[in-house]
Amino acid sequence: MKNIRDCKIHPTAKIMDFVNLYECEIGEGVFVGPFVEIQRGVKIGKGTRISSHSFLCEGVEIGEHCFVGHGVMFTNDLFDSPYPDDGKYTQRPTRIGDYVRIGSNVTILPVNIGNHAVIGASAVITRDIEASTVWKGHPAHKICSIEEFLNHSSSKRSRL
Repeated sequence: MKNIRDCKIHPTAKIMDFVNLYECEIGEGVFVGPFVEIQRGVKIGKGTRISSHSFLCEGVEIGEHCFVGHGVMFTNDLFDSPYPDDGKYTQRPTRIGDYVRIGSNVTILPVNIGNHAVIGASAVITRDIEASTVWKGHPAHKICSIEEFLNHSSSKRSRL
């Protein structure tokens, strides 16, 4: 069962069952796994893969050829008001560049993530991420550049 309403979906996109998609744009060759919700105004670029159980809220734009792991949660609020119903909710955008890899169970607050960034599983992203860098942790912190990461041997890479 698919709940899809008022979306622009490229004919080559593959949308699995058990999704909620409304008023979003899904690009060429995109894959959307099961149990994913994509809200109004979200844009997903060509060749991107959204794994199961992920939530993409209003205000999120994901570039081309990205990978979003299982259970990734985006939020569009910094929760900077001390009272939940004081009417001061401010929706903020999140922009993900091209060729970004996001590990499973990552939480992403409203930020900008540069092209070719890598984010380790379960990281909490609270600030902008530079292009071509590797991040992990709670809150996430920069580990190294992509160049440094790729220059490590495979045995050392697992320890980053």
